[in-house]
Amino acid sequence: MQTKFYTYLMVVAMLWLGTGMVYAQDIQVTGTVNDETGSPLPGVSILLKGTTRGTTTDLDGKFSISGPSSGVLVFSFIGYNTVEETIGSRSKIDLSLTPDMSNLEEVVVVGYGTQKKSQLTGAISSVGNKEIQELPITDARQALQGRAAGVDVVQPGSKPGSAPQVRIRGRRSFNASNEPLYVIDGIPTVGGLEDINPQDITSMEVLKDASATAIYGSRGSNGVVLITTKRGSAGKTVVSLDSYYGISSELGRIEVFDGPGFAEYKRESRRATGAYPEGPATAEADAKLFEPVELESINLGRSTDYVAGLMRQGNIQSHQIGVSGGNEKTSFFVSGNYFKDLGVIQKQDFSRYTFRINLDHKISDKVRIGTSTLITFSERNGENFNPIGGALQENPLGKPFDDEGNLIFLPTSDGLRTNPFAEVVPGAQVDETYRTRIFNSLYLNWEIAKGLTYRVNFGPDYTVRRTGRFTGSQTNSRRGGDATASVDDRFQLNYTLENILTYTKTFKSVHNLNLTALQSFQRDKFEQSTISVLGIPAPSQLYHRLGDASQITGANTNLVEWALLSYMARANYDYKGKYLITATVRADGSSRFGQNNRFGIFPSVAFGWNMHEESFLKNSSFVDQLKFRASYGSIGNQAITPYQTQALLGRTSYAWDNTAAFGYRPNTIGNPDLRWETSTTFNTGFDFSILKNKIFGSIEYYITNTSDLLAPQPLPNSTGFGGFTTNIGETQNRGIELSLSTLNIEKGDFTWSTDMIFTRNREEIISLPNGDDIAAGRFIGQPLTVFYDLKKIGIWQTSERDIATSFGDKVGEIKIEDANGDGKINSLDRQVLGSAVPDFSIGMTNRFAYKGLDVSFFVFGRVGSLIRSAFHDNFNSLFGRYNNLAVDYWTPNNPTNLYPRPNQNQERPKYNSSMSYFSGTFLKVRNINFGYNFARETAEKIGLTSLRLYSSIQNPFIFSEYRKVHKGIDPETFIDGEQGVEGGVINANIAPPVVQFTFGINAKF
Repeated sequence: MQTKFYTYLMVVAMLWLGTGMVYAQDIQVTGTVNDETGSPLPGVSILLKGTTRGTTTDLDGKFSISGPSSGVLVFSFIGYNTVEETIGSRSKIDLSLTPDMSNLEEVVVVGYGTQKKSQLTGAISSVGNKEIQELPITDARQALQGRAAGVDVVQPGSKPGSAPQVRIRGRRSFNASNEPLYVIDGIPTVGGLEDINPQDITSMEVLKDASATAIYGSRGSNGVVLITTKRGSAGKTVVSLDSYYGISSELGRIEVFDGPGFAEYKRESRRATGAYPEGPATAEADAKLFEPVELESINLGRSTDYVAGLMRQGNIQSHQIGVSGGNEKTSFFVSGNYFKDLGVIQKQDFSRYTFRINLDHKISDKVRIGTSTLITFSERNGENFNPIGGALQENPLGKPFDDEGNLIFLPTSDGLRTNPFAEVVPGAQVDETYRTRIFNSLYLNWEIAKGLTYRVNFGPDYTVRRTGRFTGSQTNSRRGGDATASVDDRFQLNYTLENILTYTKTFKSVHNLNLTALQSFQRDKFEQSTISVLGIPAPSQLYHRLGDASQITGANTNLVEWALLSYMARANYDYKGKYLITATVRADGSSRFGQNNRFGIFPSVAFGWNMHEESFLKNSSFVDQLKFRASYGSIGNQAITPYQTQALLGRTSYAWDNTAAFGYRPNTIGNPDLRWETSTTFNTGFDFSILKNKIFGSIEYYITNTSDLLAPQPLPNSTGFGGFTTNIGETQNRGIELSLSTLNIEKGDFTWSTDMIFTRNREEIISLPNGDDIAAGRFIGQPLTVFYDLKKIGIWQTSERDIATSFGDKVGEIKIEDANGDGKINSLDRQVLGSAVPDFSIGMTNRFAYKGLDVSFFVFGRVGSLIRSAFHDNFNSLFGRYNNLAVDYWTPNNPTNLYPRPNQNQERPKYNSSMSYFSGTFLKVRNINFGYNFARETAEKIGLTSLRLYSSIQNPFIFSEYRKVHKGIDPETFIDGEQGVEGGVINANIAPPVVQFTFGINAKF
């Protein structure tokens, strides 16, 4: 017995001694983990291989862990390649993680939750913080251009504060907005993104197919963009400074005739009618044609460039300070930003001040609360003001200033053309818009039981907007008459309340189930009051004392309210991570519809197959990851403004016993049977990664049919109504999308990678109740909007005089295609010329990195669209009175086929609209970026944890036929009419494109 006791004691002692020896051999290892740019990477997991011992890096990328010399540390982080390091005799290990080019294990936001990309069944594109920060942008939507397949983003011109137009997989509806839904930190917004500071955004996910968007129901019928803003994390408090400043210069200008060119153009317009002798100009003939001030300018060689006089060098700047940090209980992110864009056209600028605070607090192990709060104030000048149109038409032979430098209001005797410089005299034109917005996202998350979570979201969105306008007497629109002024006040309150239950369970280690149930309520209240007056007694009052005006020309108030009640259920199931199924059903009830069809139910189902997990691919040396996806589902669209199901009254005037009186009459025909527009989408795609993640991406094919389109139908005037809203017709969108990323070179400290997207969408009208609707511009088999006009095929030449005469035309006039071959040119020869919808669009970003230096450039292009240049119509009258685009017009000695002969007897050329259609194809170099990340040791010497300096060139080159041949400025234009610009049309309301040179700094303390 005693022997056994000593034996046991010896064994225990040896085990204790052995254990002590093991711990004695452990080495304390510290270090720093950086990303590929040299910046600290917080949250990296470090695990001692084969054990449960581990830690994570703090906000500075630092860590500390102990292990034996033979131990192996495994460094892993989502989106980066895993690295293993043997401890050996090292007590300090610093390393950099490189991005995992496959990205299929990246966690993305999918709406009411997150998923790994490898588990997705829907069509989703992602744009990260890196892509957003590469561009000095006003609006976060600009970062989507050329970066997300299936997303068409256009931004015509450079007017400060103007928003881009976004279309996801084409347009579906005639009458409704085709703008996608934007969801910020889980809350759907109706207030737009122009108030959101792009530098606060962590990522943007674009949901494109019915399976991905179904969870948002009718609000997601045009696609969904999920925006996630930055949040804090436990660790040391980090202060960041992000600042840049840039200068802007016009990139091209619409060219009009200078003084000599205008004089010759005016002479030619008279030669065409015999009012000026053929041959070279003579002083005698000029004396009969030109007024004294014009003759003086011709003799002095004086020419005024009014467009240049209204331009200036612009600038763009952004300055932001952010503070983030926290502990185990509370984390925070706070930022303040000042942004200003001074446009290249005088009196156009945009300023924005934003303050954000994002808080997350852990009340207990089971309850968390948090908020995302945005407060923003912006001021915009010149939203509805652009003096360029008047400057394009002004006679360059006029005299804008007298000998003492005083402005001459009428540079020539032409009473319709006033001095364009008068428009920018201080106080002459005032167009100011002030906007204040408070946007909140509040949540409470309660883990009721293991796997069962309840979350409540509440998101109030409050916006106040005031626009004031003043137009003085000495402007072209008033021409010495009384000054006018107006005020437009708008108030909008929108709020969303959501209750969400989520249940997650794994059965037998192979069956994974996730269930989500949602009840949501959204309400919107919009109020507007406007007043406009004539006769402001003192110009200094501007629009601030409208009660002093001599006449009220308009006054109105308006109230619009709507509400949406929704229920949603979603089930995600996978077996061993190989076979994935997602099923969703959403029920939406909208106050915009009548009682008969208030609710719509929209289901979807999706399937995914991770083929690389199968035995026939699992050991492949070529294929790393391969996933097949397919989905089918329907989404509704409440594509009408409120109250259209009701019969509305309108005010009218009548005689009551020969006394004028006001009354009310039926104004619209109600339709309580209006139904939801329904879009049904089939989507299939592959996600792939090959050659050890050197090449990865996705390819999609989709087809969407939209039926029961909500649109106005015309009625005979004899009914007393112009029309009524009903469900008509069907449209279809089908397309192919490709996203491709490649790691071209990875050798030593040098890397070169490429990201590319390709988007091809075909939209067309499938059916209409009465066939082609020419009056509305709708044609079966064509896109939703087209250009329908006569087709210009040249200019009648001298050798074609007889043929021209047979058509009723003259030599030097526009030659039109006789489409129906009847020997006459009339409305029956109109044809579909094309559409602003491109055949395809592409985007490509190349990135190069060598040690701390990085260079990138981004190219974007759209191919196959047709545009209408209103410049070539409105400012191309060719009748010798106003200045004109400097076009190559026809003369007997210059038999061009581009533009007709000037003619003083024609206020506009015959068939003038046919001159304004051009190819909208273009290729733009959007951004060239140069950056340098200082070594951590260098940054620490000046009290920083990281430091990056960079410079970028925005929009340096535009390649297009419209610019090169037809002297246009920028063929990029909206597809749909918006912001005072018609769809597919380029007009004088658009500021010219600019090239920007910016310099910036990113620093962390």
